Amino acid sequence: MRPARAAPATSARAATPAAEGVAGTAHRPRRTCVGCRTTTEADGLLRLALAGTDAVVPDVRRRLGGRGAWLHADAACLALAVRRRALPRALRVPGPLATDAVAEHLAAAGGPGTS
Repeated sequence: MRPARAAPATSARAATPAAEGVAGTAHRPRRTCVGCRTTTEADGLLRLALAGTDAVVPDVRRRLGGRGAWLHADAACLALAVRRRALPRALRVPGPLATDAVAEHLAAAGGPGTS
């Protein structure tokens, strides 16, 4: 016969302020910009998704299906991502992708680095 097991100790995670619901201490997801490779909170990045098989579109509501890539809302980061061929790699598709819709979105938003 097996000896009785002791009750599990309370987890350290349950004792953290975020787990207890203290305002302002909740976990914030972090993502990496495919252009400049800087890691930041997801709220500061634009999600890009694949449209069809050869184009990337901005996913402002972050609801489009499939794999996504994250980018600062900056034309310089988009240019870096295109130059480094980072978008096809991040979305795991072969060949170049059209980024016209993303460039138009960034120009309309008037963020930094847009002309």
